[in-house]
Amino acid sequence: MLTGPFLPRNWLGSTDDINNSDVIMVGLPYDGTCSFRPGTRFAPQEIRLASQGIETYSPIFNKDLSDIRFYDAGELEFQFGNKEDALFKIERAAGEVFSLNKKWLGIGGEHLVTLAAVKACHEKYPDLAVIHFDAHADLIEDYLGERYSHATVLRRTSEFIRAENIIQIGVRSGTKDEFDWMKENKTFCKSCEELADRVKKLQNRPVYLTIDLDVLDPSVFSGTGTPEPGGMSFKELINKLYTLKDLNIAGADIVELSPHYDISGVSTITAAKTIREVLLIL
Repeated sequence: MLTGPFLPRNWLGSTDDINNSDVIMVGLPYDGTCSFRPGTRFAPQEIRLASQGIETYSPIFNKDLSDIRFYDAGELEFQFGNKEDALFKIERAAGEVFSLNKKWLGIGGEHLVTLAAVKACHEKYPDLAVIHFDAHADLIEDYLGERYSHATVLRRTSEFIRAENIIQIGVRSGTKDEFDWMKENKTFCKSCEELADRVKKLQNRPVYLTIDLDVLDPSVFSGTGTPEPGGMSFKELINKLYTLKDLNIAGADIVELSPHYDISGVSTITAAKTIREVLLIL
C-alpha cells in the first residue's frame, strides 16, 4: 500500500462538499482546434499544482478563499479529437451547475470551451451579458472552413447573445472585418472609464465573464498558444477585474494557458492567481 501524504488534486481552498458550495470549478482540458501552438489541454492539471504555491488571501479584494464556498469538481474527460463530444459534455456539465443555482468556473483549455458554457448559462439566464477579455477578436465567420474553433467563439456567441450585450476588452489582433464588426456593434471598450460606464448598465443583470489569458502581454504571460505583443500588464488586468466586482457574475472561465511554452512556470502561476481573483468576485 502506498503511503503519503499526497498533494490534493483539488485547487487551493476547495471545499469537500459540492452541495454546500456556491461555485463549482471544472477543468476543461481541450485544445482540439488550436491553430498555432497546441498544449492548453495540459493547463488545468498544471494550474492545480501551481495553486499550492500562492496564498488564499487577496490583498486586492481584501478577501480570502476561506470566505467563500467553492468546490473543485476535477476535469471533464473528452474523447480525443472529438470536438462535438467536448462541447456536449461541457454544455451538459455547465447546465447541471446552473440548474442547482450555483456558479460555474471553467479552467481551460482553448477558448472554444467557452461557447458551450455560455449556451448553458444563457439557457438559465436569457438576459445574459458577456464580458470578453482577449488579445484576439475571435469574431471570424469560419477558420479554414471550420465554424467552431477558438477563433470563431465570439462570432458563434453573438448568434444567441445580441451584440449590444457583449463587451470586449484588450483586443489588439484580428481581421479588418472583425474590427469593423466591433466598431459597428460597439462591443469594444478602449479604456477603464468606458468599461466602468458599460458596467453600470449591467447592474443586476447576469453576466458571463471569459478571460483569454493572452490578453496579457507576452512579456508577462509567454505560456500561451498565440502570443500577441502589446498587451496588458497583470496589474492592468486586475484593475479591470476590480471594476466588475459588484456585478452578478453567473459564470466565468479562464482559458488559453499552454504551460510548457513557459519553462519558468511564471505563466502558470499568473493563471492561478487570476483564478483566485476571479473566484473572489463570483
